[in-house]
Amino acid sequence: MNFSVTPSHLLQYLYCPRFIYFEYVLRIPQYQERHFKVQKGRLVHEEKARQNMEYLRRRIGVVKKELNLYLTNDLLRGEVDEVLWLEDGSIAPLDYKYAKYEDKIYSTYKTQLYCYAWLIRSNFGVEVTRGYLVYTRSRNRLVEVPVDEKSVTAVEKAARSIGEIITQNKYPKATKNKKRCVTCTYRNICIK
Repeated sequence: MNFSVTPSHLLQYLYCPRFIYFEYVLRIPQYQERHFKVQKGRLVHEEKARQNMEYLRRRIGVVKKELNLYLTNDLLRGEVDEVLWLEDGSIAPLDYKYAKYEDKIYSTYKTQLYCYAWLIRSNFGVEVTRGYLVYTRSRNRLVEVPVDEKSVTAVEKAARSIGEIITQNKYPKATKNKKRCVTCTYRNICIK
């Protein structure tokens, strides 16, 4: 396959596989840039790259870090906010979220960390057993997220499916969660 996906592709696919078809096969844009949280999230990422967050890293035993590391493998590409080398010899991704922590971790956040875990494993040859989220709207609360092989394999399977949709012009089934269709950008052109 001569196509690689990003964590954003994966999140769109998991929300509804037809997002991929409409945006990347038919090339009908979503105009997500207009959404406030998307814009604000981008600004927060830029700001956090400039700020000193050493106190968070010391808490979890970081011995080395790389910021905004762009990684690829045969199917996936993406930029990890931080790749952390820890005292126990493991490596973990850290991702900043422009969000408040409300005693739960959204599946989209987990999926993004699973993508980064897969990229780290592919590039450094080390299994990743955890990742970290920093909730910037909750005073930079740091939350650890376990990473298991099953989750990383699910991300890899989704990446392959996305590649098939795009390279084979394959029209996928819509999401089973019809509530998502109500606010969908493509609801007027989607064939149920």
